[in-house]
Amino acid sequence: MQVILAAAGGGGPHTMTESCRQALEAAPCIIGARRLLDSLPEGCAKHRVAATRPGEILEAIQSSGEESCLVLYSGDTGFYSGARALLPLLKEAGISFQVLPGLSSVQLLAAALGRPWQDWLLVSAHGTDCDPVGAVMQGRPVFFLTGGELGPAELCQKLARAGLGDLPVTVGEELSYPGQQVRRGTAGDFAEERFAPLSVLLAEPAPGVARRVPGFPDSWFLRGEAPMTKREVRAAILARLDPRPGEVFWDVGAGTGSVSIELALAASWGRTYAVERDGAACQLIRANRQKLGAWNLQLVQGCAPQALEGLEPPDGVFIGGTKGELEQVVDLALARNPQARLCVSAICVETLYRAVKALEHHGIQPEIAQVSVSRGRAAGGQHLLLAQNPVFLIAGNCDG
Repeated sequence: MQVILAAAGGGGPHTMTESCRQALEAAPCIIGARRLLDSLPEGCAKHRVAATRPGEILEAIQSSGEESCLVLYSGDTGFYSGARALLPLLKEAGISFQVLPGLSSVQLLAAALGRPWQDWLLVSAHGTDCDPVGAVMQGRPVFFLTGGELGPAELCQKLARAGLGDLPVTVGEELSYPGQQVRRGTAGDFAEERFAPLSVLLAEPAPGVARRVPGFPDSWFLRGEAPMTKREVRAAILARLDPRPGEVFWDVGAGTGSVSIELALAASWGRTYAVERDGAACQLIRANRQKLGAWNLQLVQGCAPQALEGLEPPDGVFIGGTKGELEQVVDLALARNPQARLCVSAICVETLYRAVKALEHHGIQPEIAQVSVSRGRAAGGQHLLLAQNPVFLIAGNCDG
């Protein structure tokens, strides 16, 4: 038994490679989606089986009664194709195979735009959950293969809700078909539009700061009258919480949002919730979010622990201020995720004591680090050393 996995390219026959065409003409049995079977070139085998799920395709191959079969896919066999799931089944069954590539939708859109696609981030929103906000925060143009419940309009709605309504986007409809259209606009423009089922989306990179190590300069943040965690302390907090790309974080008592923003940018495929009760501080968080491009940061105005009730379980929690509710915040965070990494900052010894007891109550032996910041500067020919109050960082459930 010999199986050929062939890609038909785009919708028009002119996008099919000659290798695929010759394989189709020689195949005694062709298996694939009904849409593809109904548009086969003349002269192809009459023995055709409509199947799309890998298990169904394998069963059709084994029961075909033919010495060889061709499984036909649209686009390219190497670009979010069903061929990926079929190949391991063929290997397990001991069936030999050959793979024939084709033209993908990303190539068709790039050609229509006259742009190279080698630096694009390629993401599938076809029948799977997709985070367009995290995708556009990666610093590259993002190509979305769409389909199912997530078409271009739905993806643009998510971008617009995150504050990216002005982000330039391009939609390619029915690429290579007679009705092909390429439309340019913004995420806000296209959020309520209707597009053909066979459509793809290209979004430009979201504005933001260049990636760097933790500890952004304090001058990057708008300050106002809200308290702000200083650069050196912030770097130590990030090191303790160890944010990873798709994780969820809570920043309780967010102040200006400096810690929240660094967490959000470090975990750019995840979500960070900045919880703050003061209205003026919330305005600063919104402004800093916009200024530094932390589009995956969600502001929650309210008092902890009540404001935390509806949030998704955290992978990490920074507690900067709780107005006397520290124990309740720790209890709630660990109830939502017993493995959550926690970091509490304290200036006074009383807060240090309460944080240690709150963690020990859950069987966690906390680590305590004292961070003292002294900054020097030259003034009038003299060197001045400015020291700030030491900060205690109390960490629990941290790796390392």
